[in-house]
This record gives sequence, C-alpha cells and structure tokens, in this order.
Amino acid sequence: MVPLFTCSISLLTLLLGYVSSTDVDPSLSRAWGPGLHPESIVLPARYFFIQAVDKNNISLHTSPGDVFKVKILGKSPDRASRASWIQVMDRKDGSFIVRYKLYNTMEDLEIHVQFNDRHLSGSPFKTKGYSYAEECSCPRSSLNQWLEVVECPKYDQIDRDLKIFKRVQFSKLYPVIMQRFNQPESMSVCNYIIKENKIYRRCFGKHVGFKMFVDAILLSMSRKLYLPDMEFFFNLGDWPLSPSAGRPLIPLFSWCGSDDTVDIHVPTYDITESSLQCMGRVMLDMLSVQTNVELPWDERVTKAFWRGRDSRRERLHLVSLSREHPDLLNASLTNFFFFRNEEETYGPKEKHISFFKFFDYKYQVNVDGTVAAFRFPYLLGGGSMVIKQESKYHEHFYSLVRPWVHYVPVRHDLSDLVDRIHWAQDNDEKALKIALAGQKFAQENLLPLDVFCYHGRLFQEWAKRLVDPVEIRPEMELVSQPSESSKCVCESMLVKDEL
Repeated sequence: MVPLFTCSISLLTLLLGYVSSTDVDPSLSRAWGPGLHPESIVLPARYFFIQAVDKNNISLHTSPGDVFKVKILGKSPDRASRASWIQVMDRKDGSFIVRYKLYNTMEDLEIHVQFNDRHLSGSPFKTKGYSYAEECSCPRSSLNQWLEVVECPKYDQIDRDLKIFKRVQFSKLYPVIMQRFNQPESMSVCNYIIKENKIYRRCFGKHVGFKMFVDAILLSMSRKLYLPDMEFFFNLGDWPLSPSAGRPLIPLFSWCGSDDTVDIHVPTYDITESSLQCMGRVMLDMLSVQTNVELPWDERVTKAFWRGRDSRRERLHLVSLSREHPDLLNASLTNFFFFRNEEETYGPKEKHISFFKFFDYKYQVNVDGTVAAFRFPYLLGGGSMVIKQESKYHEHFYSLVRPWVHYVPVRHDLSDLVDRIHWAQDNDEKALKIALAGQKFAQENLLPLDVFCYHGRLFQEWAKRLVDPVEIRPEMELVSQPSESSKCVCESMLVKDEL
C-alpha cells in the first residue's frame, strides 16, 4: 500500500487585497468557481473568485486595511515535496481571482479562505477523494458523465453547425476529402481518430505545425475522461475551407467560420492554448487580462487604440484615420508582410507594447486580420469598449455577443469609425456600460472551463453522427501523452495496491 501523509500545499499567507476590517463581514463574503471542486474539475490551472461584502451584503472595493488569507491543505500519496503553486490576482473592483496548479495527486483537499482569522461563507471548502494534476492521465468518467458533473451548458452554435450533418459516413466522404483538401502547397488538414481513448492522426499539407494545438486539447481531455470513439478532419489554416456551395458538403473542424462556408466552429488555437498554458508559458490568458489592467475607466485616455500587422487593407486605412484624427485614434502597424511595398506610406513600424497597455485607452478597435481577429476575447476581457468591424468571419462565440450591448459595431470599410468614437466620447456612461457588459460576457463565457466545455459538447454531438465503425486508418501515427503523465498516482493504482 502506498503510504499517505498529510502535507500543507501552501503554508504561505496570500495577500488578496486590502479592505477595511470594520466593513468586511466574512460570513456574507463569498468564494465561488470551479477551483473549489478540484476533485471533479481538473484544469491546467484551477481558479475561483472571492468577493468581500459588508454587513448589508454590499460588495466592497479595495482600500487600506487587513488582508484575506488562503490555505490549501491535503494528503499526498506520493510524498511530493512540491505540491502546488498559487497565484492571486486583484480585479480592482473588490473581487479577486485565486488560481493554483497541483503538481501531483492529492486526497481530501481543503481550501481555507479567511479574513481576520474568520472563515468566509462556506470555508473551509472540503473535498472527498482524489484531486489530480493536469499532467496526470487518470480518466474517471465518460464524456457524457463529465459534461453533467461539470455542468457544461449546451451551445446553439454547435447545433447550427451540425444541423446539416445529421449522418456522416467517412467511408464515402474520405475519397472526396482527399481529392479536395490534399493539396500540400495551399492547404493543411489533419485526419484525427480517437479509438479507445487514444489519439491517432495523419496530416496532409506542407505546413502542419499547428497540429500541436489540436494534439494538446485532445490529450488534455483524454487524461481527464474517456472520449468517445470518433473521427474528424481538422483545418490547420486560418481560412475556413468548406464552401456552402460545394457538393457534397464536407464537415471540417476549423478555428474560424464564415458566412459562405460550413466549417464547424472550434475555439481558436489562441484561446485554447492560453487555457491549456494558464500559469504556464503564456503571458496573456482570459484570467490575467482581467487583472493586469492598471487604470480605472476614468483615468484611461479618451481615444481609440489599435496595434497590429498589415494583414488587411482596412488596417492601413486605420493608420490613415489615426493621422487625420490624432485626437480620436492611436493606430499604428507593428509589422509589414502583406503590403511591404507600402511601408514608406504607412510606416514606420511601431515597437510592440504589452497587450495590457492597450487598456490605458477607453476604446479598442477590433479589425479583421487574414480572418477574424483572434484577440477579440481579450479585448472584451480588458474592460474597454470594443469597436468591432462588421465581418463575414466569426469565432465559436460570436452568435452570443450583440452589437450595442457587448460592443459597438463599425462598417467593414471603417467609414463610420470617426462617428463611433465621437459618440463614445459624448456618451461616456453608455460607453462604460457597453465596456462592462462585454467584460462580463467574457468572464461568463470565455474562461478556461468554457473552452473545455465547448470542445466536450462538440465531441459529444459529433460522435452521435458517425455512421461507420471507427477504425484506425493506415499510416496514422499515435499521439502520445507527455512523459510526465506516467508519474502521477491514480486512484485505480491506490485501490490495486490496497487489494
């Protein structure tokens, strides 16, 4: 039997933020979020939220005073010397994000959240059973069970995308797909098969490096749960490739959709990668963007801001508008690739600045690149008012955001951009309301768990439509789990040792 001993994941007192001790009522203050259920919700970085309130149940903003404390305790079956890493981030509105990574299997975790040595409502948050690190390959439930336990919502976009693909028979479609998409100089597509919770793939095309993003989310999910047997083709490029006018219609998973294609939306590689590498190698993710913005609304510059490369003609026009209206817009190009011969006109290039510094400005302009600009979720999350270009391209969540509610629309040719900025300057309260609504949408729909949920619901519905038995195709290669996954202690191993 593997020996167990009790260890403290973190004896460190964590400074969450200052509030007045005379105002805070710990019994009414609360903590919530998926990170409080580590035994059932495994994420690369678990996270939860804290909000301090007073005796009248009114949310408090930060001010000098005493501090919150957080401890996470648990038992380690493998005597790990380093059990966790914790970060605390101030959202500067009186609420805080606590996120943490587990480095090994832990049993019966307890999360203590205190103020002046008094527990917040619900604290300590106690769990029963084993909580696994992200790297642990310890699947415990089917996809259907996992979706219910995690309480993933259903997505209308998935229903719309799959409505025309009621029955998918790859034995008939495969030759057509090969003829249409096996064009190494112009397209990059991978054929994936999941069989007995193992991932296999074969890629076609000259530039297939982006397969690593698809591999990563599939491997991560298969470590947590048992994926259904299924097959699909994934477009690794920016442009959607399956035309709505084509016959037969080809089901193709893509990071971007459009009005004239039938590509099946998947969360972009950017937001998926930032969700998988949260507290890892990425600097920008949907949690950090909420907490690294330095200036409150009233202190931000009352102008629109944009930086980016020259991937669309409208971006050049944006620079021209900035020069014509420097009191309204600060827009510059950071790189020239598509229009190098026009660098003398629209240059010089500006140096890159931190994305978080974008939010020193009240308004953010979102203009398409080669397709939809994948920065849109982060712009929403930063709390500035987003001015978004009308476009035929869309991401998986676009059907949920509404113009004049979550963002301000602008014509595709940007002909009314100056008017939109004038409107925002003249209607500061309305602009702030839109900015906060956009940020709230991002907080409720675009966090790491939402990214996992969307993939899960898509795979659940997709597997139902496959007609043929799923069999590994010739020349496919196994996509192996990282070596770290074998170092974890799974519950099944402990039970076997006890027996």
